[in-house]
Amino acid sequence: MGVDVKELLEAAVSGIAGQTRPGQVEMAQAVDTAMHEGSHLLVQAGTGTGKSLGYLVPALVHAIEDRRVVVSTATLALQSQLVDRDVPALLDATEKLLPRRPKYAIQKGRNNYACLHRIREGAPDEDGMLVDVPPAGEIGRQVVELRDWAEQQLADGAAGDRDHAPSHQYQAWQQVAIAARECLGAQKCPYGEECFAEKAKEEARKADIVITNHALLSIDAFENRTVLPEHDVVIVDEAHELPARVTGAAGDELSPQLVERAAKRARRFVDDDKADDLIDASDALRAALDGTREGRIEPSNTLVLEAAGLVRDAARGLYSDLNKKSDDKDDPDGAKRQSKGAVKEIFDVAERVAALSDADVVWMIDRDRFGRELRIAPLTVAGLLRELVLRDRTAVLTSATLTLGGDFDAIARQVGLKPSDKLDDDAEMPELDEADERGPLPWRGLDVGSPFEYEKQAILYVAKHLPAPHRDGLGKKQFEEIVDLITAAGGRTLGLFSSRRAAEAATAAVREATDLKVLCQGDAQLGELAREFVEDPETSLFGTLSLWQGIDVPGSTCNLVIIDRIPFPRPDEPLMAARQRAVDEAGGNGFMSVAATHAGLLLAQGTGRLIRRSTDRGVVAILDPRIVTQRYGGFLRASLPPMWPTADREKVLGALKRLQSS
Repeated sequence: MGVDVKELLEAAVSGIAGQTRPGQVEMAQAVDTAMHEGSHLLVQAGTGTGKSLGYLVPALVHAIEDRRVVVSTATLALQSQLVDRDVPALLDATEKLLPRRPKYAIQKGRNNYACLHRIREGAPDEDGMLVDVPPAGEIGRQVVELRDWAEQQLADGAAGDRDHAPSHQYQAWQQVAIAARECLGAQKCPYGEECFAEKAKEEARKADIVITNHALLSIDAFENRTVLPEHDVVIVDEAHELPARVTGAAGDELSPQLVERAAKRARRFVDDDKADDLIDASDALRAALDGTREGRIEPSNTLVLEAAGLVRDAARGLYSDLNKKSDDKDDPDGAKRQSKGAVKEIFDVAERVAALSDADVVWMIDRDRFGRELRIAPLTVAGLLRELVLRDRTAVLTSATLTLGGDFDAIARQVGLKPSDKLDDDAEMPELDEADERGPLPWRGLDVGSPFEYEKQAILYVAKHLPAPHRDGLGKKQFEEIVDLITAAGGRTLGLFSSRRAAEAATAAVREATDLKVLCQGDAQLGELAREFVEDPETSLFGTLSLWQGIDVPGSTCNLVIIDRIPFPRPDEPLMAARQRAVDEAGGNGFMSVAATHAGLLLAQGTGRLIRRSTDRGVVAILDPRIVTQRYGGFLRASLPPMWPTADREKVLGALKRLQSS
């Protein structure tokens, strides 16, 4: 029985009382074609297109042909939205048109599920002893509540998933959950048959559609496809986030505190000398970091690299000792296995740092509460994505913001697709030589637009009369501009700032000059601030990076988005600086490939906060004149929705006043 994608989409939209959109139909048909011909697809679907149905409907068609589809999202929130709302509604609406009802499941990383072994046997203290008594105070109360919740979840046959747990802090969850490396494994754990994480994996193996997140997709790739069930299609939603999430998954950290903790946990299983060697190495690492400036570690930083080598060697010796006479009977509570996992992780990271490969960037940061530590991440993840994610399966990558500078090339390069492999719109999929594993990866790019009329709904105002930003932060003229804009709008403003200091200074300036209510990120939990912002249209919200991408405020709550400056990465940010330099050394333009691409993506995300419905109206005000005065400005403007542009301050203030009174 053949199933027509367009017919299925119409049934889905009708079933959820929606409205068919041309862009959504075009997207669904393109996704279906890519899945069947085996080409990769980058599809930009603007806000309001109905992107989720645009890929879920063809995923259903593919799934009923007994070809499993994995859908990956950047955030656990969207992952849960798909599982709890979108997919069930879609299946209900299309059930009569399908030969069978496809099965779906959600799969997250192990640390997102409560661990029955940790709950029943206890969590390790600083010396590695499993302690059943919860810590004192509020954290301890939360731990007790989480333990009771987990047992009830087990009795109810529920998922034991953190998203459905009682309100808690991170420290409390770590008392009832476990990292994958420290897990005993289903065969060795006395509670393996009841394990929430193992049940989630088993449900995923039975499912036609598995919904996961970018972090677990990355781990699956690095672990030779042993984490997620086998699949031949992956749909990557919020694909603009994929390179950053893969970088995070492929990165690591090494600090004296982590090294010392691992040594103490292992001490009761080995001779003291072996544990003391690792503690001595942690002291050497601490001394080396104390004598090092923040920033990238170069080959000339011999003290740091030698200290990392000491940690590597001591961890190797300790791990070898832990493996001697390693018998399950000697480790009834699993504490030794968990200790081995911690020491092995220290060894792996220290070995990677000490090697200082050209493929990695190592840098040192100084954290206020936790002191100095080393970070390591790949110089680029394009090759990893190309070979581990895209090489032998079809990928559909979609987002509301994938075209930068007017085309897909910048994003394509970041995810491992070469512009030279791009297929023309009417080109047929080439016959590929299966023996040539390193051959091209054909792909297409498709922009299905947006149902919104940006030229009529939104004004892009560039405050060209203001001075260019400087390192000292916002000045008097910028504060006056912000006050005038927000006053004309009557509040209703989302302020997106390049730093916490700038957001706080602008908040103080508006509070001093007006009676308007302004919330600032850091005043309370972000969720609470967002709710208050939405509930009171005259309230404004100022903040930093998480607001650029992570907040949805349709309607009169937000008539004005203020962006204080072009969000270039900081020149002293080690990973971005290293990537930019590598492009320059290869003969490219590092600034455009790295800094401008980063800024263009954030600007597209930030300006996208304004128009969320067809009835929305408003202004995006960019206070950085460089977007129209510098040569790279054309690239950045081409990355934004096609709003009506102006530098006329009086027209903008008048438009905001009219919106306020309407």
